[in-house]
Amino acid sequence: MQLVLYDLRKNQKKMTQEQMAKYLGIATKTYRSKELGNTEFTMDEMFEIARLFNKKVDDIFLPRTYHNGTKEFKHSNGG
Repeated sequence: MQLVLYDLRKNQKKMTQEQMAKYLGIATKTYRSKELGNTEFTMDEMFEIARLFNKKVDDIFLPRTYHNGTKEFKHSNGG
């Protein structure tokens, strides 16, 4: 789940998933799937969302290998 995005959407902008979907020009069901992490956002969508919240993309969207909210990243070589 995109927890940072969820928090920004609900608490900063007070937007519904339907409103976010409309902002991005996608179906509400599609947006919901992306916010839940079942489907990835496109780069264009990530930049639009970052602009909406006046944030950097990486402040909202963490790499999938981000580990338990720490700044420790898993590397593909196992280290």
